Order: sequence, then structure tokens, then C-alpha cells
Amino acid sequence: MGTHRATPEDQLRALAAGQAAILEAMAQMQVGALERSNLDEETYLLVRLAALVGTDAGAVAYRTHLAGGGRPSISAAKVLATFAAIAPVVGSARVLSAASELATAGLLGPTGEGQFIPSG
Repeated sequence: MGTHRATPEDQLRALAAGQAAILEAMAQMQVGALERSNLDEETYLLVRLAALVGTDAGAVAYRTHLAGGGRPSISAAKVLATFAAIAPVVGSARVLSAASELATAGLLGPTGEGQFIPSG
């Protein structure tokens, strides 16, 4: 039996869904990034969040760069504070888009928990 070669369209769909093998190569770029930054993990995640907002990233990018096993929860208050700090630079439209993308990515905790919850 021959192996099925994915078409470029299939590969793009997989990438858009966060399932493509290219994500493994992207993940390798992340190895050691936290340690090289000399930031604590919460600050590191908030900086990454700010960068994603600034680039008007989609939900899959938020999942790829913020979610993951063992990552700490960040309070919703810290996420909002980060949004407030960057809004004058990136604009309110990007902040509103980011809030929507976080929800779409499934990274907001259940109502009332007050946590932004990276999930693996």
C-alpha cells in the first residue's frame, strides 16, 4: 500500500488547525526561549501575549504560543492589565480582536473563575 501524500491544501488546513508537522519545527524554535529571556514564567507569557496582540494573531497562534502542558494559569486581571498597557500602542481594535481570539482558542477559564487558562 502506498502512503497518502498530503496536498498543499491539506497541509494548509492542518497548519490553520494547529495540527501540521511544521508546528514541530516551530516548537523547536521555542526550546530554551524562557530561560534565555531571564523572565519569570508569568511575565514571559504576558510578553508573548502582548506580541500576539500586536501582530493581530489568530486563535491557533494563541493556542500554539500560550497553551501547553504545565504552563501556569494567568489571572484575567493580569491579561486585562496587559491589554490596558499595550492598547495605546497597538490600538483598541487589536485588543478587542485578541479578546475574541482568546475565547475562540478556548483559553479563557469558565465564567467566574477569573483565570486565563493555558490548556494542553
